[in-house]
Amino acid sequence: MVKQETTQLKYDKTIWKTLFQYFKSMKRDFVILACFMVALAAMDIIFPLVTQYTIDHIILKNWSEGLTIVGIVYAVLAVLLTAIVYFFIRHAGKIEMGMVYKMRKDSFEKLQKLSFSYYDQNAVGWMISRTTSDAAKISETVAWGLVDLIWGLTMMVGIAIVMLIVNVKLALVTLVTIPLLALVSVAFEKKMLIAYRHVRRINSKITGLFNDGIAGAKTTKTLVRESLNCREFETVTSEMRMESVRAATFSSGYLPAALFISAIGTVLTLYFGSSEVLNGGITYGTLVLFVTYARQFFDPVLELARIYTEMISAQAAAERVMQLIHEPEMVSDRPEVIQKYGDHYHQKREAWETLHGDMVFENVGFNYKPGESILEDFNLEVKQGETIALVGETGSGKSTIVNLACRFYEPTSGVIKIDGVDYRKRSQSWLHANIGYVLQTPHLFSGTVMANIRYGRLDASEEEVMAAAKMVNAHEFIIKMEHGYHSQVGEGGARLSTGEKQLISFARAILADPKIFFLDEATSSIDTETEVKIQEAVEKVLENRTSFIIAHRLSTIRQADRILVIDKGRIVEAGNHAALMQKRGAYYNLYTNQYGEALLNEKKKHKLRSA
Repeated sequence: MVKQETTQLKYDKTIWKTLFQYFKSMKRDFVILACFMVALAAMDIIFPLVTQYTIDHIILKNWSEGLTIVGIVYAVLAVLLTAIVYFFIRHAGKIEMGMVYKMRKDSFEKLQKLSFSYYDQNAVGWMISRTTSDAAKISETVAWGLVDLIWGLTMMVGIAIVMLIVNVKLALVTLVTIPLLALVSVAFEKKMLIAYRHVRRINSKITGLFNDGIAGAKTTKTLVRESLNCREFETVTSEMRMESVRAATFSSGYLPAALFISAIGTVLTLYFGSSEVLNGGITYGTLVLFVTYARQFFDPVLELARIYTEMISAQAAAERVMQLIHEPEMVSDRPEVIQKYGDHYHQKREAWETLHGDMVFENVGFNYKPGESILEDFNLEVKQGETIALVGETGSGKSTIVNLACRFYEPTSGVIKIDGVDYRKRSQSWLHANIGYVLQTPHLFSGTVMANIRYGRLDASEEEVMAAAKMVNAHEFIIKMEHGYHSQVGEGGARLSTGEKQLISFARAILADPKIFFLDEATSSIDTETEVKIQEAVEKVLENRTSFIIAHRLSTIRQADRILVIDKGRIVEAGNHAALMQKRGAYYNLYTNQYGEALLNEKKKHKLRSA
């Protein structure tokens, strides 16, 4: 379930204040850019003054020699203008790239810190959209909007001052339409923000559909979902088109309205200015100056109107990115723990105590949603080096127990102790650096076999990587690949079988030399031959390590020190395989039913082969 979007319907100063914090690391470029934009505005103000002087003192007085001087002045100004434009574009681009880099970096770091609950509630496409298109939208709007904002404000203030100095009455006539433009801006603000927020929300849906379509391509084809997927995509993109047109309609209505108001200002200036020229109140050059300034004054006004429109559009994106960056971490270390042990990115490993592997659950309660308890008063004591197998029906709480043990989630009541200490008094990094976790569906990263095994311990030598692979019986199939350990595994390990991916993920976990090992249905998706290989490795690897095994195939846990039968978050039976079979209770029923199914399947296969 995706969290609800924010519903702020007006310009939010808080969002923009937070965004402008990203300029701190680019303060020097910001100051330089501001200076260039002020200089550019000053140049734009000077050109009409030179024109006024040329008309009144050179053209009307037939001073031909003065034309040469004016030509030189114009040439010098043109060269300066060219240099200023070059440097402001360079620094604005630098700010844009720096800002998007910082936002994406912060977003990615936040995603590394967030607990499993966040990923349970938010779709992948939803998160990708924030770190890509939303971040790019914000940085582009802010960086280049900043350019136009500084230039526009400087132009407006400078032109207003010059006009008031030259002729107060005509200046007031030119500026009389500004209040009307402000009223129009307020009228359009709310509608534009709502429209652009809808556009960004639907854009996330489209990103999610692309992600699901690519990641689930095999499922799509096997279920013959191509047509249905296309129809679903067409529905969402049609909605995107309608909302985009609606947003563009508001923008296209706002800008012409502002343009019309600016034209009124120019007409008023021309009308009253012409009367002043005829009455001898001002010179012809002054009239040209005011008409030019009237047009120039409203150029930045229109630019500011455009910026305002884009800022409203970008605010919808900004809300989403800031929501991610400032998302509270459901599982986080206390300040005193961070001070002693460090955080995710600044680990103080010298302060980390040695983890031995004793673990105790004391009256642990947990729920994913209020009122829906998964565990209540759960108690369990595990000794160092003990192997605990968890069995039970789907939804009984097995994975929850493991997730709590790994501190992917934290108990809502009770306490979990490791080596006699509440694990919340130690850092998450300390615990996670000491655990190995092999999932039912292994995830491999694009790259080589070597890189994937070494992922959890980058300083491992090739010999150590090979030793880990040999320990899990993966070495044999790896060396048969085209480039051995340097062979590419493909996107998500697409070039390997499920069993081969499982063996590599097993080697990756072992290489880190964990003190506590978790196997979550690690052999349920592989063939019998690979299962035998893993079982041989498990016996070696789990020796003297505390371990938890969630097992689908009960035949794989016969050697476990204790087998816990979990039902609705409670331990209903506990003991080793022999004791539980002799008891003829819940475990016995599970085991015999599964064994009977396996035997029946073997008989069916034998009949098919005989036929």
